[in-house]
Amino acid sequence: MLRRQFIHQSSFLAAVGLMPYKKLMKRIATGADFNVRMLRENVGIFTERGGTIGFLVNNDGIVVIDAQFPDTAPHLIAELQKRDSHPFTYLLNTHHHGDHTSGNIAFKGIVQHVAAHENSLKNQKAVAEKNNSVDKQLYPEITFSNEWNLNPGKERIQANYYGRGHTDGDAVYHFQHANIVHVGDLMFNKRHPFVDRSAGANMASWIKDIDHIIKNSDKNTIFIFGHSLNPGEETGTSEDLRKFQDYLGKVLAFAESESKKGVSKEDFIKNTTIPGVTEWSGDGIQRPLTAAYEEVTEKT
Repeated sequence: MLRRQFIHQSSFLAAVGLMPYKKLMKRIATGADFNVRMLRENVGIFTERGGTIGFLVNNDGIVVIDAQFPDTAPHLIAELQKRDSHPFTYLLNTHHHGDHTSGNIAFKGIVQHVAAHENSLKNQKAVAEKNNSVDKQLYPEITFSNEWNLNPGKERIQANYYGRGHTDGDAVYHFQHANIVHVGDLMFNKRHPFVDRSAGANMASWIKDIDHIIKNSDKNTIFIFGHSLNPGEETGTSEDLRKFQDYLGKVLAFAESESKKGVSKEDFIKNTTIPGVTEWSGDGIQRPLTAAYEEVTEKT
């Protein structure tokens, strides 16, 4: 064996030796590290990298919510094609961010329709033009303002827009028969959220959005979250949404209190904890702190 090949293979074996056996076998077999989990009534989720993808498989075709990245979306497509021979009918985007829409391009020539809130399309175009990546986009050709309904087979999907939140174009998709709601990045489970003020985000409005979401659900509703700190916690209940809503309120209250004391934004975002918050942790705390400080001070 050549020395270069020996070094390469030895390094590979040393790295994979740290992986759990089942995870290692999956990585070797597929070249990917993704997970597909069915929830109920032919609705499931796909996780790999980026925002959580939701999907429905039935006799009327396959509906997908969000698309992650160009290199991960094909894994979802291949996996669903193994399970069902029906065509991809709709790709629905919860909002414009690249970890939810840059994978749209993988569906070009495969999916029949792409849909999103009208502001999501506006934002996606603006970012693509700024980044000179228009040729890498698959834009929605169907947009809506407040509500839109889709009836794939026996399922009914209701899309709602409740106002500014994580961006100004966050759509919520409710599989009404299955009673499953994909809330996109209106929910970061135990993970500090990105608050995209450049795309119209507003944390006070975000809190009200969550009220609307919960009002249109019941105790049996399963919610699909855009992001989770811990793998396997990408779904949950209205109680989880209430906890995140409380988190947002505490971030805003903290910013309001500190700004009134004369604390500068530069000093405020140096905080590593938020009073009263224990479950939300990890990296990225400066993102909500910055957004909250800017939001409360722009009013004065």
